Amino acid sequence: MNSRENAAAPRSYSHFRRVNGLIRHARVYPGADSSAPILIVPGLGCAAWMYRRLARRLTPEREVWVYDHPGMGLSQATLRDPVGIEQLTDDLAAWMQARDFVGVPLLGHSLGGEVVIDLAARYPQLPASLIMCAPTGIPENPSVTAQLIRFLRDAPRERLGLAPLALAAYLRTGPRAFWLARDQDRHETGPLIPQVHCPALVIDGTADPVIRAWTLEVMCEILPRARASTILGGTHAIMDSRPQEVADETLRFLRDVASGQFADEC
Repeated sequence: MNSRENAAAPRSYSHFRRVNGLIRHARVYPGADSSAPILIVPGLGCAAWMYRRLARRLTPEREVWVYDHPGMGLSQATLRDPVGIEQLTDDLAAWMQARDFVGVPLLGHSLGGEVVIDLAARYPQLPASLIMCAPTGIPENPSVTAQLIRFLRDAPRERLGLAPLALAAYLRTGPRAFWLARDQDRHETGPLIPQVHCPALVIDGTADPVIRAWTLEVMCEILPRARASTILGGTHAIMDSRPQEVADETLRFLRDVASGQFADEC
């Protein structure tokens, strides 16, 4: 996106709300239709500021909210919480209910994909549809060591401009990232997938070493209503390396869902 496009786009702003005694943050990108927002759920250790390239490309059709998990980005957390995937899900559900975000599409990236699956299974009234970009922990549960090796392989493939944003986010998260990665080894997402009955889109890139090649195929077989998309050259941070392609696939999916024309394409 060039400087002229940035100048023309409405300015984003921070939204803070106290939920269960702690301040939660989300970055809001005003869009063409504020009555039809889409909520982005970040990955492990990621912050809202890492998703601005994708958010800007969704605003021609949707208002975009990018949520910060507790202890990540600008959201508060207690010293030891959250340390588990289900805690992240429960915190997200509480925030969505406080914001009256019921029946909205959720876009989960990386670990956020696992969180939105968990939420759709345990809080089915909240999401209208799911978009999962490079979802980790589904259907396999890699060890912390395996995750680290894969992320180290991916790092040199990412856009250089993402590095300072990612570093700031990971420093903010601190050891909480390790606790959550360790819980991912325990958390069983597979049995939850058949309980997700809203329409779902799964996106991955051909240059992503973190996600196994067969992940999209397996998820399509298990999800009751699913569509898959593979983006050429997309890395694990596909929302940053291929933001326009992700936005195009997402908006096409949401238009099809809204018009009643959604059909499985797996």
